[in-house]
Amino acid sequence: MNPAERPIALVTGASAGLGREFARQLAGLGYDLVLVARDAGRLEELGAELRELSGAESEILAADLTRDEDVSRVVERIDQGHIHLLVNNAGFGVRGSIVRTSREDQDAMVRVHVLAANRLAQAAVQTMVSQERGVVINVSSIASYLTSPGSVNYTSTKAWQRVFTESLAHELHGKGVYVQALCPGYTHTEFHARGGIDKDRVPHWWWMNAEDVVASSLRAVRRRRPVVVVPGFGYKLAVLALRFLPRWCWNIVIRRARGRRGSGGKSQ
Repeated sequence: MNPAERPIALVTGASAGLGREFARQLAGLGYDLVLVARDAGRLEELGAELRELSGAESEILAADLTRDEDVSRVVERIDQGHIHLLVNNAGFGVRGSIVRTSREDQDAMVRVHVLAANRLAQAAVQTMVSQERGVVINVSSIASYLTSPGSVNYTSTKAWQRVFTESLAHELHGKGVYVQALCPGYTHTEFHARGGIDKDRVPHWWWMNAEDVVASSLRAVRRRRPVVVVPGFGYKLAVLALRFLPRWCWNIVIRRARGRRGSGGKSQ
């Protein structure tokens, strides 16, 4: 392929985890990359790796998406055009009661998951619709189907990402642009370590590899369906159950789980 004809994908949160894996797999599919994250050094290393493995060229855009001015710089890059695929992957979790956790941390999570994701997606689709082609992937979570004390804003913002994507898909129907909400479950990345989540407390069969999660997403991109992608058969069954489980049943599950955690804490 002529380098001038290579499509370009912009990936946020590209320095680690699913973002890094998206960059690798997209480079293997013939994309050049615009890599966005806070750590410019890690992005430079990834860019060199992609060039060596796939011949992909990478543009490095160091940005902190909790900051409005940095989001604006990424929007400006999208407005320049030639972005064929956007992966809205940047995100993090804040665990703990909203009563006790940092206001700044909760605010930052909402800014990244909602405000930044909205601005980047809107900028992308405005250009893509005019060209009648393009793809936007919003990385949500299986948590978007849950309500969870201790993760109030995480589950809420991930639900926003999923519903936003589903609504946007209806709005863009017939306009040549495919949008996807990727809803992975537990995945082996740095995300859980950064969030203080003990991976040993989660049964091993619930864990997926980043390679498989991204491959599921990109298979759906090739087919242009479905809008919501839930990787893994077990998680698909879980989502089906959650859709039909009466809310009062789920409330009982939450209260009992909280009771067990509380009892455990008192006995230590």
